[in-house]
Amino acid sequence: MKDEAKDIPIQSTEPAAGADGEAATKTLATKTPEAKRPESKTPAKKKRVRSSKAKASDANAALEARIGHSFADPNLLMQAITHVSALKSGRKRGDSYQRLEFLGDHVLGLVVSDMLYHAFPNADEGELSKRLAELVRKESCADVAKSLGLLDDVKLGSVGPSADARLRKSVLGDICEAVIGAVFLDGGYAAAAEFVRRNWTERMHKPRRPLRDPKTVLQEWAQGKGLPTPVYREVERTGPHHDPQFRVAVDLPGLASAEGIGGSKRAAEKVAASVMIEREGVGGGNDG
Repeated sequence: MKDEAKDIPIQSTEPAAGADGEAATKTLATKTPEAKRPESKTPAKKKRVRSSKAKASDANAALEARIGHSFADPNLLMQAITHVSALKSGRKRGDSYQRLEFLGDHVLGLVVSDMLYHAFPNADEGELSKRLAELVRKESCADVAKSLGLLDDVKLGSVGPSADARLRKSVLGDICEAVIGAVFLDGGYAAAAEFVRRNWTERMHKPRRPLRDPKTVLQEWAQGKGLPTPVYREVERTGPHHDPQFRVAVDLPGLASAEGIGGSKRAAEKVAASVMIEREGVGGGNDG
């Protein structure tokens, strides 16, 4: 008995024809994904980067010129003018100017002490100490920083316009000492000493404030010379009653009189004493 053959549908391998006679199925082209290439900087971006670097380089060169020292390690200079508020997260306070300030403070003291020792051979320890204290005080360092134009170079964080101005002025003395420390580390003692001498010599001979009362200085000098106490006399009084001006002379035997003018007799006497001190080269006054 024969098995009955079952009609098994055979799937045609020919593509079905569409209405227009074309194959309905289409072969899809498989695209291999390409690795994404990093975007290269456009010429405009490259130009901006170069311009930014050039400006920073020019600014550093200008700052070095004002300071008078070309840094082998520019990072030291940048650290010297960086306030704690400008440090990015994760950086230590030691990355600001503070450590350099500590070093510069002591370098400044040593150099100025050496300058005073040689400039005033007749001054005693007390006078030298007073002169040193006047020259290394924060206000004196801030004056040097201002004269070098460092006010706008200080790097601060976002503290607001009004606080920015106050903070810049308050840290100027510290920044100056930090710059000295940076110069010392970069160029050694000779470079640091040159910086200090260049900026402190004139101040050393002409301090902003009298180190001692000039009348006291003149009297002690006169006594040391065996002379009597200086005599002050009013030469002239001018101006209205509410705003008088006094001209006073000071006399010592064997010396020409010296005169001074002031808004009071005492002020005029101090000026007269200062004039005689400077003229006679007396130590302990402004010019020693």
